[in-house]
Amino acid sequence: MRVGILGGGQLGRMLALSGYPLGLSFRFLDPSPEACAGQVGELVVGDYLDGEALARFAEGLDLVTYEFENVPVEAAQRLAEKLPVYPPPKALEIAQDRLAEKSFMQGLGVPTPPFRRVDTLEELREGLAAVGLPALLKTRRGGYDGKGQALVHSPEEAERAFHALGGQGLILEGFVPFHREVSLLAVRGLGGEVAFYPLVANRHQGGILRLSLAPAPGLTSKLQEKAEGYAQKALEAWGYAGVLALELFQMGEELLFNEMAPRVHNSGHWTIEGAETSQFENHLRALLGLPLGSTAPRGYSAMANLIGVEPDFAQVLALPGAHLHWYGKEVRPGRKVGHITLRRDTWEDLARDLPHLLTLAQTPEPV
Repeated sequence: MRVGILGGGQLGRMLALSGYPLGLSFRFLDPSPEACAGQVGELVVGDYLDGEALARFAEGLDLVTYEFENVPVEAAQRLAEKLPVYPPPKALEIAQDRLAEKSFMQGLGVPTPPFRRVDTLEELREGLAAVGLPALLKTRRGGYDGKGQALVHSPEEAERAFHALGGQGLILEGFVPFHREVSLLAVRGLGGEVAFYPLVANRHQGGILRLSLAPAPGLTSKLQEKAEGYAQKALEAWGYAGVLALELFQMGEELLFNEMAPRVHNSGHWTIEGAETSQFENHLRALLGLPLGSTAPRGYSAMANLIGVEPDFAQVLALPGAHLHWYGKEVRPGRKVGHITLRRDTWEDLARDLPHLLTLAQTPEPV
């Protein structure tokens, strides 16, 4: 089987590395000749909407998936006319628009923070009256790792942010006093079978994920079941296949939907060493119609992103239970260039060694 992946970043790279033991081969389409997935598979360099590049990419493939949600929907739709594309392009289309995804989940009965469409200053003023202050003003499309958004505390600040973000195609969201941010990875196979990984607690800094703890400390069965129920509704509505990530705000025993990613996800990197089956292998199993692997955790894991820094490899590997993943990318400020996963048998042991992990990752304690 030959699998095509739209996007040539680290997620595509890790998909390929998990798929080779299953006898799969991989081809990537990416506009950059430096795409790091090209180090582990065939790379077609071209624009996602270039007809000739799409034809070269699609030739001989058995199916196509994607490794980030800002791939043009039109590219996925064109490919879907010729061969299977998973997850379904409709999920990709909705996930690319923050207003559409919140409206979609709200329509399924999943609670969200209050939000309003903003395309004019008048809509901004009406939105502020509805959701209150402070609030988050975001671009509806694009933007990630804290980009394309502003936290506003006054009408004047909101109007400045409105102009700075382009003055249209925005969404205003009420700020909620959440306890922590958590995420759920769900996977659905072609036959409808579903599996869930345990909820993960995520800590960010500057809008960038710095640390994931799995399973989330203090996780209750009630919270896990609630998150799984949210994901199940979306999976069934789309006839989904593959991994779906939900990002959620936890408020006590309540969960509010924030965003989704119809793909493997940064907060699931811990599954490579920390779960019976990684999110990457399960994504491929799902698309191929193979039985899903167990999502049970192997003890307790912490995953620290390497953001614009190269650690001392020897020091990382000298820490028992630590696993280094280097993506083969040029180191630049703010760029994800790798991650370290640390696994322990008990939460107490993991908490004890967490400061050492953060030191190795050259990151202060995230909040």
